[in-house]
Amino acid sequence: MPKHRLSRKSRYIALAATGAVVVAGGGIAAQTSMAASTWPAQKTYTGRAFDACTAPSLAAMKAWKKDAYYGGVAVYIGGKNRGCAQPNLTKSWVKSVDTLGWRVIPLYVGAQPPCQKSRNKERFTAATAASVGASNAKDAIAKASALGMKAGSPVYLNMESYDITDKACNEATLTYVRSFTKTLRAKTYRAGLYGFSSSSAAAIATAKDRTDLPGNLWYALWNGQQTTTKDWPWNPKLYTDHSRGHQYKANSKETRGGHTINVDRNAWDAPVAIIG
Repeated sequence: MPKHRLSRKSRYIALAATGAVVVAGGGIAAQTSMAASTWPAQKTYTGRAFDACTAPSLAAMKAWKKDAYYGGVAVYIGGKNRGCAQPNLTKSWVKSVDTLGWRVIPLYVGAQPPCQKSRNKERFTAATAASVGASNAKDAIAKASALGMKAGSPVYLNMESYDITDKACNEATLTYVRSFTKTLRAKTYRAGLYGFSSSSAAAIATAKDRTDLPGNLWYALWNGQQTTTKDWPWNPKLYTDHSRGHQYKANSKETRGGHTINVDRNAWDAPVAIIG
């Protein structure tokens, strides 16, 4: 697969070591303890979405939109561990694809766990997890805002695979995620997490203490099933209010309208960016 978040080699090492648009207030209770009236209405997309290592050219986005297979696109807005340069990802690009009808899903590749085996430019430790989580969230907000993604938008924290049976490492990771989430919410950005169903996503879904956990969960389970419900691996009562994404196929080389892009495929029923 492409080096979406970490390098291709590093991502496999890490793994081994372990449509309709509606506007709704769904998930607000899970997002924040603030009064719901202080939050912009959630913008939800339900349908197919793709993510690619580098945001495609505007010409490719126009061609793929005409094909109408996908309606959502995930983009990597920042983070020291982001795997690819983003020459196309500008405020103008975001506005243009939004105008075309694309629903934009912001991903942030933050610091990674101390026990993760892949090579990372930024890691946290048990001692720094809270401070790094807050710092990463502030950077994610700045990056999202600079791209025209307004308050009320989600930011999905990219957490790659790690050994969740390592208690100390898992506790440090949850501390980092909670700090990232709390800092986002303080600035009225919704929190999400992307992770593997066997690892990082499982750590969030099965945590007994639900305090300050992300209100949206995007799980990677490469089973080819385009669903966010039939293969949901955890408590069926969790993340039910338009709060799930499922990456069901990786490294799919597809040509649409004469433009070829290497993508991961996703079934989506969760918040997307509010563009302004």
